[in-house]
Amino acid sequence: MKQIFTLLLCSFAFTAFSQIRGTVTDDTKLPLPYVSVRIENTYNGTSANEQGQYELNITKPGQYTIVFQYIGYKTKKITVNIDKFPFTQNAQLSEETLILNEVVVNGKDNPANELIRNAIKSKKANSARTARFTADFYSRGIFKLKDMPKKIFGAEVGDMDGMLDSTGTGILYLSETVSKLTFEKPNNLKERIIASKISGNDNGFSYNTALATRYDFYDNTIRFGMNMVSPIADNAFNYYKYKLEGNFTDDSNQIINKIKVIARRDNEPVFEGYIYIVENTWAIYAVDLDIKGYRVKQEFMDTMKLVQNFSYNENNKIWSKSTQNLEFTAGAFGIKFNGKFSYVYTNYDFKESFDKKTFTNEIVSFEDNSNKKDDAYWSTNRQVPLTEEESRDYVKKDSIFKVRNSQTYLDSVDNKRNKFHLLDPIRGYHYRNSFAKKSFNYDGLINLTSISFNTVQGWNLNSGFNFRSWKGEEKGKYTAASATFNYGFAEDRLRIKADYTHRFNNQNYAFVSVSGGSTVAQFNPEEPISKFINSVSTLFFKDNYMKLYNKEFAGITYGRDVLNGVNVMGRVEYQQRKPLTNNTDYVLLKQDDLYTSNNPQDPFSDAPAFATHHLTKATLSARISFGNKYITRPDGKINLRNQNYPTVYLNYEHAFAASEKDYEFQLLSSRVTYEVTAGNKGSFSFNLKGGKFVNGDNISFIDYKHFNGNQTHVGTEERYLNVFNLLPYYAASTNDSYFETHAEYDDNGFIMNKIPLLNLLKTKLILGFHNLAVPDRSPYQEFSVGLDNLGFGKFRLFRIDYVRSYQNGYQGDGVVFGLKLLNILK
Repeated sequence: MKQIFTLLLCSFAFTAFSQIRGTVTDDTKLPLPYVSVRIENTYNGTSANEQGQYELNITKPGQYTIVFQYIGYKTKKITVNIDKFPFTQNAQLSEETLILNEVVVNGKDNPANELIRNAIKSKKANSARTARFTADFYSRGIFKLKDMPKKIFGAEVGDMDGMLDSTGTGILYLSETVSKLTFEKPNNLKERIIASKISGNDNGFSYNTALATRYDFYDNTIRFGMNMVSPIADNAFNYYKYKLEGNFTDDSNQIINKIKVIARRDNEPVFEGYIYIVENTWAIYAVDLDIKGYRVKQEFMDTMKLVQNFSYNENNKIWSKSTQNLEFTAGAFGIKFNGKFSYVYTNYDFKESFDKKTFTNEIVSFEDNSNKKDDAYWSTNRQVPLTEEESRDYVKKDSIFKVRNSQTYLDSVDNKRNKFHLLDPIRGYHYRNSFAKKSFNYDGLINLTSISFNTVQGWNLNSGFNFRSWKGEEKGKYTAASATFNYGFAEDRLRIKADYTHRFNNQNYAFVSVSGGSTVAQFNPEEPISKFINSVSTLFFKDNYMKLYNKEFAGITYGRDVLNGVNVMGRVEYQQRKPLTNNTDYVLLKQDDLYTSNNPQDPFSDAPAFATHHLTKATLSARISFGNKYITRPDGKINLRNQNYPTVYLNYEHAFAASEKDYEFQLLSSRVTYEVTAGNKGSFSFNLKGGKFVNGDNISFIDYKHFNGNQTHVGTEERYLNVFNLLPYYAASTNDSYFETHAEYDDNGFIMNKIPLLNLLKTKLILGFHNLAVPDRSPYQEFSVGLDNLGFGKFRLFRIDYVRSYQNGYQGDGVVFGLKLLNILK
């Protein structure tokens, strides 16, 4: 009864606070979705919802001319005299009649080509007309599950906190925002969120912003995960063919040409559909384009449809984007879902210039209590009316939110989940107190990453406990503590380590962490070989690459953002190191071969790799993101790296209070990462690293700078920007100075899409270069060529590279097989 009453209130609010409202239909009385509705020669407009219903905010009685504009239908103007509100005005639109003059179409004289050439020549001028403006902005996003299996990988899905019904369908996410925009091309944005609403979370703040919605077809490329070629890009004729479907005259007596956009090659990052061009000015009137998932290397996405409508203002002669709608379908593993985003731009004010202080690194901010707006506010300011399904979802989710966040409900759910079962000591156990926001987890003895093999410990087993408290999560505050137990059967030794972390907030991300205990550690702290890969290498090929030592330690770390784009972290750690030796020769295959020793400097000697010793290390590091942009939310700050600048990492390491003075040293090091996108022609990525030891002549081999080699011929990373694919793991370790270069070119299909037969693979070409320079050694270099995004259907998890290495001439070659799924097993 309460839900029905609330729904009636929502309906009353729609009636009481709407100004001009109605429904737009076609000649058969079927509703037309997403019709653009505006007051003539103003920037006061809106969009109909998918049921054809619209609301237009007018505050003063008087005479108005309402313009209804919809792609494929004749624009309709209706003049009304309003003396009181609300005022109802329905509209019925007729299909547009296209006129196609009799022409001879051939390869040299295609009328569509001439129209596109004119649009390309004029796009700079047309773009400049809307280069600077302020505007009101409304956005709404919705994700809906269409088909959800009862189980995924054997695990029960349930109703997902009331989101799903018994058929496995339902709304996962529904959210709205109202904001004020200030924008200057190409990328200066200032957005102030006035109102924010999330279905089922009355304290939530929406992530819907204008930041990721600027799809400007006057640009040569439009970003959809990767750069797609605009139908009116400078080089558009290399990617598209065009067909003039016809033209029509709009309400302002301007001729609009409807042009079909056809991809020349299927697998390239191109659109398909229609673009509408205004005669003489060659401005964009509308776009109605489809994006195929495989064309942007988003295999789980089926299709995305982008529709933009532009309105004309007779006073300033400007065509400006009034509405934008984005719809997509996607799915995998039997799951199907779709999404819809609607955007409305109103009350434009175009500017000649902005004050220099207008734009800052803060690009999005929220007004106080923006998530507390009442129904009256939303009924007045919601640019696109809710559908019946969306109205029901708000009522349902608000009710569910209150019930399911009550202590009675949370305790009842936890009591069911927290029941102890007979097999829990083996498979693990999870305890949760949702109302108190605390959880306790026992890892169990058997899971995907609990068991591994190495020559020091033999088979070894990991398990542990962890505790987490997330009181104050709305500000990003949490506390976590864990204890990890590792037992090596061949070594017959149990090691225990513990960690405690407390994060203070989501604004400067301040945290403190304390850790200590005993563990086996790789000589290279970056752990270039994973436990899983090492287990396979030793057990099947008797390749003993993982070199380990015993570390007993205690340390404390503190870090935070100190300035915009500058994060600083410091750690002090006491370490006691002891050498380890092989304790097993167990193997599944290659019984006749011998394991190499655990000494990385002399793998054929059983002598200890170093003498037992201890020292204390102090480390100070900084990450600097130049030009860092950010979003300020009441629940945290979101940093957005500025793609125009590199990211710089600085590090100072000082070892002191060692058992022997010779083990003390200082290390200064730095790293620079940068990615340059070359339009639709791919991207270049760089990772440059260098450093210098001071007083490092007699330090322990543990403290040398070790480089990430790879002798397994298996790659697990998304990119090979921090690894030498054929370099032995400890062949080039140094206690002096070093400089390493890693670079990759990813063509994003630019080259591969043009090669017959190979383009059917829907893959990407990767070119790589790696260089390592250390004193007293000739530079080591690698050149590679590979194919990425290999796989079957939607699953593209493989990569293959051919690599050649050089040092004093040709050194060797090999093939590296990339298995990205293995990254989770590291």
